[in-house]
Amino acid sequence: MSPARGPRVVLGVAGGIAAYKAATLLRELTESGHDVTVVPTAAAERFVGRATWEALSGHPVATDVWTGAAEVPHVRLGRHADLVVVAPATADLLARAAHGLADDLLTNVLLTATCPVLLAPAMHTEMWQHPAVQDNVALLRSRGVTVLEPASGRLTGADTGPGRLPEPPEIAAACRRLLGSGARRGDLAGRRVVVSAGGTREPLDPVRFLGNRSSGRQGVALAAAAAARGARVTLVAAHLEVPAPAGVHVVPVGTAVELQQAVHAAAAGADAVVMAAAVADFRPATRAGTKIKKSEDPARDPVVVLERNPDVLAGLVAERAAAPAGSHRCVLVGFAAETGDESGTVLEHGRAKLARKGCDLLVLNEVGETKGFAAPTNAVVLLGADGSERTVAETSKDVVADAVWDAVVPMLTATTPVITPATTSQVPEIPETGAP
Repeated sequence: MSPARGPRVVLGVAGGIAAYKAATLLRELTESGHDVTVVPTAAAERFVGRATWEALSGHPVATDVWTGAAEVPHVRLGRHADLVVVAPATADLLARAAHGLADDLLTNVLLTATCPVLLAPAMHTEMWQHPAVQDNVALLRSRGVTVLEPASGRLTGADTGPGRLPEPPEIAAACRRLLGSGARRGDLAGRRVVVSAGGTREPLDPVRFLGNRSSGRQGVALAAAAAARGARVTLVAAHLEVPAPAGVHVVPVGTAVELQQAVHAAAAGADAVVMAAAVADFRPATRAGTKIKKSEDPARDPVVVLERNPDVLAGLVAERAAAPAGSHRCVLVGFAAETGDESGTVLEHGRAKLARKGCDLLVLNEVGETKGFAAPTNAVVLLGADGSERTVAETSKDVVADAVWDAVVPMLTATTPVITPATTSQVPEIPETGAP
């Protein structure tokens, strides 16, 4: 990093219609103190002229390996950068990057970069879903390159679907996470992880539900940290109050049963599952088809009967235990939002829950009116099945997320785990709690 300037970023721009959004990304980066050099492809210059890039970056635009040859730009730019980001990354750019082609300045920079590399794809849905593109993406990710998942929405013309460039603020946030990942960078490269986040809602009638105060902030931070460390992340999201991070695959859910189905489906073949969602312990035994009215006679007011929701984590643990001897293990992480009471302290309740759950790691956090929920900070204790115990004093939820992954990484094996999709008809005895 230059002592006189902020982090040095090379912003590559490939030739797609979304190139115009890269101007907004450039402004996001420069206004947050980054020193940005823009390297557009020849096709990108047909969408956005170099005068725009130079005015917004304050630097001349680098376009070919011949200009300023004495400074060897195709080597210097990659070696000196703290981050290389390409937005948009077209199907052609992904293919050239995956196969090590170096037919222009940008692909030369990608080959010489020793810093984190982030690619933000943008293309038509059919192109994104083509096996060749998916193979190239998988190959890049296996090498530690962060390839964001494209957004789903309006594309060129009347097309709608996955393939839209993530919004510039989301890409900028992913850049900042990569720049801050330090020694952890790439330690989850090639891994598939599942994170659940938010709070489920159990309908009582068409307008009312039973829920909880979880905002999903801690789960989103966990997903973002895993993506920054190179993992391919599926985020099972229940009513988030914060945006999902760029670069993760989001599966929206509403109820505990829906979350159970989504997590079990995503967990097949995953290396780790982190159950940070606050899953409602109970749901109404019956759901009214119309709004429940207040009676004139209080004695006739309805009584809500509750039944237990499935325990998603306990189900995953049970499946793993039932797998044949020698099967590969998926690392399973639970969250416990606890309050102390007359029967025990928060820590005592956490240790008991870890014993009941049978997971590899339990993240214990005390919650209350002013603790945990909706706050930007958290304080947790990481309880390991091996008896380990680590306290993380109150800090940002981003720091807590990295502490959780720091504990998970040593547990991962080099082989593929066995977790198969489960049926959702069973209701385990132990209810599930989660993270704020």
